[in-house]
Amino acid sequence: MPFKGLRTVLFTSQTKDSSITSSSSSVSTYSPSPMTRNRLSTPLHTFSEAMIEENIEQANSIITKWDPNSSTFAKVTSLFHESRSEAQEFLKSVKKLQQAMHFFASHNSSSQKLVQAQKLMQVAMKRLEKEFYQILSSNRDHLDPESVSTRSSVSEYEDEAGPEDEIQLAGESISEVEKFSTLAMSDLSSIAECMISSGYGKECVKIYKIMRKSIVDEALYKLGVQSLTSAQILKMDWEVLEIKIKSWLNAVKIAVKSLFHGERIVCDHVFSTFDFIRESCFSDITKEGAILLFRFPESVAKCQKSPEKMFRMLDLYNAISELWSDIDSFFSFDSTSVVRSQALNSLTRLGDTIRAMLSDFESAIQKDPSKTPIPGGGLHPLTRYVMNYLSFFTDYSVILSDIFANCPLPENTSLPESYFESPNPNDNPLSALAVWMAWIILVVLCKLDGKAKLYKDSTLAYLFLANNLVYVVQKVQTSNLRFLLGEDWVSKHKATVKQYTASYERMGWRKVLLAIPDDRTATMMSVMKANECFKNFNLEFEQTYRSQSSWIVTDSKLREEIKVSIAKKLVPAYRDFYGKYRDCLGIKENVMESAVKFAPDDLVNYLSDLFYGTVASGSGSSSSSSPAQSRGKHSKR
Repeated sequence: MPFKGLRTVLFTSQTKDSSITSSSSSVSTYSPSPMTRNRLSTPLHTFSEAMIEENIEQANSIITKWDPNSSTFAKVTSLFHESRSEAQEFLKSVKKLQQAMHFFASHNSSSQKLVQAQKLMQVAMKRLEKEFYQILSSNRDHLDPESVSTRSSVSEYEDEAGPEDEIQLAGESISEVEKFSTLAMSDLSSIAECMISSGYGKECVKIYKIMRKSIVDEALYKLGVQSLTSAQILKMDWEVLEIKIKSWLNAVKIAVKSLFHGERIVCDHVFSTFDFIRESCFSDITKEGAILLFRFPESVAKCQKSPEKMFRMLDLYNAISELWSDIDSFFSFDSTSVVRSQALNSLTRLGDTIRAMLSDFESAIQKDPSKTPIPGGGLHPLTRYVMNYLSFFTDYSVILSDIFANCPLPENTSLPESYFESPNPNDNPLSALAVWMAWIILVVLCKLDGKAKLYKDSTLAYLFLANNLVYVVQKVQTSNLRFLLGEDWVSKHKATVKQYTASYERMGWRKVLLAIPDDRTATMMSVMKANECFKNFNLEFEQTYRSQSSWIVTDSKLREEIKVSIAKKLVPAYRDFYGKYRDCLGIKENVMESAVKFAPDDLVNYLSDLFYGTVASGSGSSSSSSPAQSRGKHSKR
C-alpha cells in the first residue's frame, strides 16, 4: 500500500544518513543496538502519524462538505455532476482515509483518530451510495427503451406494416441508448471500486441490481415478453398464438442483440476488476427475464404438431439458432448456464417437433384419401400442396439440414439407386435434406401414379401424369429445390414428361392417324374406297375431338408443344390424301358434302381449341359439340 511504501522510503533515507555519519568515524560496518534502533524509529513513526492525521483532516474537509446531512446544497446536488475534479478528490480522500484507518488499526487501535476516520468513512460511503444511485437513475434512459412502443401495440399485428415498424423503432431505440454514457460508466466504475475496496460492496451491488433489473424487466415487458404456460398456449386459437409468435420473433432479436448485450457491457465495465461481482450482477439482473424469453418456444413446440404450423416452428428454431453464438457469449458465466440450457432445450424441442411434423407431412401424402379423378386430367391439389410446401422449405435449407443431420431416412424409404444421376463421380453425396426432398417428391409421384389409374381412359391418365409432373419440374426449376436436387434430376424428369406426352399422343390419336391411308395405298385406291376413308377419318376425328375437348393441359408451353406435335403427324398426311381425291370427289357435290368434312387448315383450327378444359369460344360450340357442328366457322375450302 502507499503508506507502506512511504514508511519504507523514510526508513531507508534515515538509514542512509546514519551510515554516512558512521563511515566518518569507523571503517567497519555500523550495526546499531536495539535501543538505538528504537530511538531512531521514534521520530519516523511520529512524522508518519502526523502525515496520516493531516490526510484525515483533508478528508474531513471534503467529506463533511458533501455530507447530505450537512447542508441543503449537499443533499440536493450531485457531486459528480457539480464538479468532476472535486469528485476525483473525494475518491482520493476516501482512499487516504482507508490508509489512515489501516495505520491506526495496526499502530494505535485506541486512537481517537481511528474513531474519527471510521465515522468519516461511513459518511463518505453514504455519499457515494447516493451518487451511485443518482448516476444510475439519471442515466437510466441510456439503457431504458422509453421509446419502445407499448406492450399492446407490440403484440397486435392486425396491421402488418404498423406493428413491424414499431418493433423496428424499438430495436433502433435500444440500439442507440445501449451506448451507455462513457462518462457515466467511468464514474460508476470508480465509485464501485472505491466502495467495494472500502468494505461497502454489498450496498453498492444491491443498488446496482435493483436499478438495472428494473430496466431489463421493463424493456422485456414492453417488447411483449410474457409468462405463458404450456396449458395456456394449448388453449389459444392458432390466430392468437401466431400473433404472439411474431411478437416473440421480433422481441428476441432486440432482447439478445441490444438489451442483454448492453447489460453485459455495462456490468463488465462497472465491475471490471471484480469478476465474481460482475458475474453475480449480470446473472441476477438478466437470468429471470432470459429464461422467461427462451421458454416460450419450448412451450409452443410442446403444443403444436400440425404440419400447417411447421413454418412458424422453423421461424422459432431459426431465431434461436441465429442468436446462439450471442446467447452462448453473453451468458457464458456458470451462474447463467441455466439460460443457455433453456435456449438449447427450446432448440432441441423445436427440432424434435419439426421432425415429427415432417414425418406427419409424409404420412398425410401417403394417406391422401381422394378417389375422384381430376376433371380433364388437370393438376391434382395434392401436387400443388406438396410442391408449394417443398419450395417454401428451401428458404430454411440451412436449418433443415441441421435438423436432418442426425436423422437419416428410415430403411424402408431409401431411394432407388438410379433416382439421382450425377455426371461427376467425384461429387459429394446429397445432403440428408436433399435426399428427404427427393423422397417426398417420389412419394407424391407414386401417389399420382395410383390416382392416374382412376381414369377409365388411359390416354387421359397419361395427360394427367404429364400435367402433374411438369408442374413438379417447374417448381423445382423456379425455386432453390433446383440447387438441392441438381440439373440431372431436372433433366431426368423432363424426359419422363416427354414419355408421358408421347404415350398420350400415340394412344389418343392412333385411330385418327390410321384413318389416313399411306401414300401407296392412297394412290391405288378407288373413288368409292377414298370416299369411305374420308368418312372413317371424319368419324375418328370427331370422336377424338369430342372426347378430348374437355381435357386440359395446364402449362401453356407444354400445351403448345403437344398441339404442334399432333399437327405435324396429322395435318401433312391428311393434306396429301385430301389433295389427291378432292377434285375427283368434288365432281359430285352431294358426295363431297357428305364425305369430305374437313379441309387441312380446319384440322389446325380445331386442334387450337383443345386442352383448355372446354372448346374455345372461337369454335362457337360447347364442350360436347363435334367439329362437324361448327365446321362453318373453320372451313376454308
